[in-house]
Amino acid sequence: MTTTPNLLCLTSLSLHDPVITDTTVQAEVRVEDIDGTEHHFTLINKYEHMLPESDRPLLRLACTMPLLNYGLFSQTIHLDFPVSAADLSLLRDLNVVFSRDIFVNKIASGDNPYILPEFFPEHASITARDGDPRAIITPAQITADVPVTGVRDPLKAGVLSSGGKDSLLTYGLLTELGATVSPFYMNESGGHWKTAMTAYKYHQRTDPRTQRVWTNVDRFYTFMLGHLRIIRPDHRQIKHDTYPLRLCIFPFYVFSLLPLFVSEGVGNLLLGSEFDDLRYETTCQGIPHYFGVYDQHQDYDVRMNAWYTIRIPGLYQWSALRSISGLVGQNILVKRYPILAQLQRSCHSCHIKNNEVYPCGTCSKCLGVLLYLRANGIDPTLMNYQEKDLQYFNEHIEHSSLKLDKDETTQSFYLLKKDGAAPKVTTVDHVQQIHVHHSTCDPHLYPPLFRSRLLKILEQYTTGYCVLQHGDWMPTQPWVEASTPTVP
Repeated sequence: MTTTPNLLCLTSLSLHDPVITDTTVQAEVRVEDIDGTEHHFTLINKYEHMLPESDRPLLRLACTMPLLNYGLFSQTIHLDFPVSAADLSLLRDLNVVFSRDIFVNKIASGDNPYILPEFFPEHASITARDGDPRAIITPAQITADVPVTGVRDPLKAGVLSSGGKDSLLTYGLLTELGATVSPFYMNESGGHWKTAMTAYKYHQRTDPRTQRVWTNVDRFYTFMLGHLRIIRPDHRQIKHDTYPLRLCIFPFYVFSLLPLFVSEGVGNLLLGSEFDDLRYETTCQGIPHYFGVYDQHQDYDVRMNAWYTIRIPGLYQWSALRSISGLVGQNILVKRYPILAQLQRSCHSCHIKNNEVYPCGTCSKCLGVLLYLRANGIDPTLMNYQEKDLQYFNEHIEHSSLKLDKDETTQSFYLLKKDGAAPKVTTVDHVQQIHVHHSTCDPHLYPPLFRSRLLKILEQYTTGYCVLQHGDWMPTQPWVEASTPTVP
């Protein structure tokens, strides 16, 4: 009988209690291979303000989040410190979700260039339990849930900022809606910071609420690849524009930035999560999954808001872009907030020339942005794309080269259709509409303070509303307040 390969790589992952020194937090991770060999890595976050001892529970969780990428490959995840009951419940829930998503989207798919081929399972042999985490999370102690005290202002908003279109658009929208908006940046130690530099420097110069947290978490992810026997030994030589294994990305950013939300009394935590069309099969051989984007899904916001209710009352996590496609979002950013649009660098391989940050122009992210810009009739040089990038786009653009939603790609090609540069396709109307669906894009989850005015802005750049009926997005009447709002 065929069985799936044994993915166990580690006996344990252990996290020491973080050490807080002024503006820096350090936490040692101890990795024990299945042969008993131990390895150590120190996670570091550096802040721009002093860290009070009251931040410790949040920092403990922040340092735990990266370890959840390896729950599928380790027997235990041991935390050398106490956590509250609600904290442990959240960690266990995330461990299950991310283990399943990593198994389905990084291993079972069979096309991950970083995985040794012998660890890809035969599709027919996969069972519903194969995606479950191996690791049991064991804290030193389980304590009572003590809420973080303080007042959270519902008119204050903090945006997880990256220099991409979604966070810039979110900043522009919330500012226009009258919120006091703080751009909060995570500065990873590697080259990804080049993507954010242009927007960060602008915000640092123009908005005194701008803050940045430096972290070496990207080095930790690379360190971990060297201790997983399923990963090719030559992984550093592989050039690929997706992450080798990790999918639990945003929870680390969120928890690392929570001390800023608490200290500033911010009541809204904004992620730039746009519409994701999850109509398609959401199970693989009985394993539920989110196509690798759980931390951009409405379910993640709902789960976090349940945790905030217990631990940080008054804080609410949401996305202003949940109901619109990236094609629409790109158009709004350029047409409504042109100054912010010039800051956009949606590329993970940016380079610097004469103190200017330029996108590479050839990666899947760049091809997607160029498609959105061209489809909306926008000059790509606005974002420092060069003539050679446009030439490359014209020569290489096709469905297979893009990592975008199929319908968004088709509608973008439909709008482009100039000089025969785009394939001949038919229109997909819902892409330029506002989507309304209870489980993925529910307008009731917009805070009442912003809801109606936000929708009125979105209506100016869309062609109507749509709802999901029998597997298809169908036009519907404009959304109106329902008598019974959805409960997060």
